[in-house]
Amino acid sequence: MPQTLLFDLFGVIARQQSPAGQELLVATAGASAPEFWAAYWALRAPYDRGEVTGPEYWRQVASALGATFDDQQVGRLLAADITSWSAVDDDMVALVEQAAAAGWQLALVSNIPEELAVHYEQHHHWLRHFDLVAFSCRIGHAKPEPEAYRWCCRALDLAPGRILFIDDRPENIRAAEAIGMHTHLFIGSAQARQVIAELEAARQH
Repeated sequence: MPQTLLFDLFGVIARQQSPAGQELLVATAGASAPEFWAAYWALRAPYDRGEVTGPEYWRQVASALGATFDDQQVGRLLAADITSWSAVDDDMVALVEQAAAAGWQLALVSNIPEELAVHYEQHHHWLRHFDLVAFSCRIGHAKPEPEAYRWCCRALDLAPGRILFIDDRPENIRAAEAIGMHTHLFIGSAQARQVIAELEAARQH
């Protein structure tokens, strides 16, 4: 029986990258969209794991594009990137708050670079409901790497079977299941709310 709800951030509580934000990033980089996104994602994992800084990441993107970004352009790209990932789902924030009030232990694991992590800490005070916040840039592991999930288990001092992991990406769900976690593939707040309600009912019997 799970005693802890382990949430993904982007695509679950926070919204996926906004189309307007994507357009601004491409325009700021001055590149074609296909080339920009190929470089953006190919180089993203080390940035998410905290192995490179934001400015280093954007200079690597520039190099992959055959371009050069000066300090001002790098600053604009950093700001645009943060803005593009900053919207949250108010229904899911409410669900988090209700689950905390009901006595659930809450944890969060997210693939997120340091600059964006700081933004969330400064502007999203609902993070206080989480007993554990595992940002990839701080733990050195990113989903679906098995060690990202094992790190959470160690930090929570729980066996995987005591955790329900909620994520919107099938590959992340499969990796969590492989180490023994209970899982829910997120498709919307209504379904997540129902799953938690059913667990709550079972927990009370």
